[in-house]
Amino acid sequence: MNTINLSITEIAAGAGVLVVLVLVWRAGARRAKAAAEAARSGARFVSLAGRVLFNAALIVAVQWVVIAHPGNRWLLLAVLGLPALFAAFALTRALTVTTVDTSRRKGGRR
Repeated sequence: MNTINLSITEIAAGAGVLVVLVLVWRAGARRAKAAAEAARSGARFVSLAGRVLFNAALIVAVQWVVIAHPGNRWLLLAVLGLPALFAAFALTRALTVTTVDTSRRKGGRR
């Protein structure tokens, strides 16, 4: 049977390598968590922008039906579209329920 003979220096180096691996692993997990949170907040903005554009299109459609002016249609669309974007943004922000995502660390105050 073969015995393994390790010096104290070799054992300390092995333990040091293990500590570094654990630290790198934890740092990667923290970075991944931060990236996921950034992606969620970006998705919230895209979702809000989509709702604003949909509401603006709905307002423009209603205004278009009400006015039905046979003149320059592109000018009429521009004149009706800009106020509709502002109105849709205000309505969407007013009707959207937002949440504040906070993370508590262990041992934090409540």
